[in-house]
Amino acid sequence: MHRDFKALVKPFVVKDGKGFCLGDRPTAGTHPGHDAKKFLKKGVKALCDLQDKLYAQDRHGVLLIFQAIDAAGKDSAIKHVMSGVDPAGCQVYSFKAPSSEELDHDFLWRTSKCLPERGRIGIFNRSYYEEVLIVRVHPTMLGHQKLPAELLTKRIWKERFEDINAFERYFARQGFLILKFFLHVSRKEQRQRFMARLDRPDKNWKFEFGDLAERKHWRAYMAAYDEMIRHTAKPHAPWVIVPADDKKFARTVVAAAIIDGLTRLRLQYPAVDDRQRADLRRAKRLLEREPRR
Repeated sequence: MHRDFKALVKPFVVKDGKGFCLGDRPTAGTHPGHDAKKFLKKGVKALCDLQDKLYAQDRHGVLLIFQAIDAAGKDSAIKHVMSGVDPAGCQVYSFKAPSSEELDHDFLWRTSKCLPERGRIGIFNRSYYEEVLIVRVHPTMLGHQKLPAELLTKRIWKERFEDINAFERYFARQGFLILKFFLHVSRKEQRQRFMARLDRPDKNWKFEFGDLAERKHWRAYMAAYDEMIRHTAKPHAPWVIVPADDKKFARTVVAAAIIDGLTRLRLQYPAVDDRQRADLRRAKRLLEREPRR
C-alpha cells in the first residue's frame, strides 16, 4: 500500500528549489483510477497506525507546515487528514498577526516555542514563513518588528531564507521529519470560495473583508511564494506543492505525503527484552489465577 501513497505524492514534491516556478504547477490534480474518498479513508487508517508507532517509539518527531493564500483549504485539509490521529500525539498551532510580546523577540521565537516533542506530530497552520510572505508583500510591517536600522537592507529576505534553512537543517539533524505544504489554488477558485462564504450562512463567519484587500496583491504573493520555495526546498525539508482547486484531491495528496514520510522513518514499536518478557508472563499468570466473576 505504501507504494500507492508514494506514487501519488511523488510528482508534487520539491526537494531542490532551483528554477522553481509556480506557473508551471497545476492547481487542479487528477490521478487515473483514483477515488479520493476511498483513498483518503485508507490514508487516515494508515496514518493512525504510523502515528501510534511514532508515539510509542518516542525517537522521532514530525513538523508539518501549511502555507497558502486565503481560502486555499488549509483548515479543512488538517481537519480531514488528521481525523484518525490520537489527539494525545498531535498538536496544532495557528499563527495570526504577531502580538506585542512576539514582536519583542526574533522572528523565529513564537514558532520555536511551539515545536513538537519527540513522538508527536506538530502542525503549523501558517508559520515563520509569513516573515518572507506577508511581510515581504507589505514591507511596512518591518517597521513594527523593532529591528535596528542597519539591518533593514535589501539582503533581509535572503538572510531570512538563510536563517530558516539553518534552523530546519538543525531540526532535521535532531531526528525530526519536516514536511511543508503549499496549497496551490487558482485565483478563480479563490473567488468562488469567497462567494460561498458570502452566500452561505454557515460560512459567513469565515469571511473577513481584509481578504479582498489581500486578493489585490495576488501577483505579489505568487512572486513571494516562488522565491520562498526556490530558496527553501531542501531534501531534509521538502515542499509539497498541492493542487488545491479540488479539496478532496488536495487532502489525499497531503495524507500520502505524510504517510510516505513516516514510512521512511521505519517506525517500530519498542522492543521488549528478556526481563520484560518474563514480567509479562508473570503478569499473565497472576491475572489468569484471579477468580472470574
